[in-house]
Amino acid sequence: MSTDAPAPEPFDPALPYRLNPAVAVRPEPFGALLYDYGTRRLSFLKTRRLLTVVRELARRPHAGAALVAADVPESERQQYESALAGLVAAGTIQRRTDG
Repeated sequence: MSTDAPAPEPFDPALPYRLNPAVAVRPEPFGALLYDYGTRRLSFLKTRRLLTVVRELARRPHAGAALVAADVPESERQQYESALAGLVAAGTIQRRTDG
């Protein structure tokens, strides 16, 4: 019998996301430190812009809109979407279910 948790859904920029409520964010000059109280895992956001994207997720109708709100250049969009996919896989951000 497997005790593995189910795999998270793949990241989709057309869907709404939010920061996991168990994750605390501490802004830093390089980006941010993230601490997950559920897993006790410490992780990093490597840029201030990625921190802005993560903060915008809860305010925007979908992740793509958060990227636009954070002024992520189109040429860097794939890189930021990959970073968000990693945050979803780690449980740092999660899909929002609005009303």
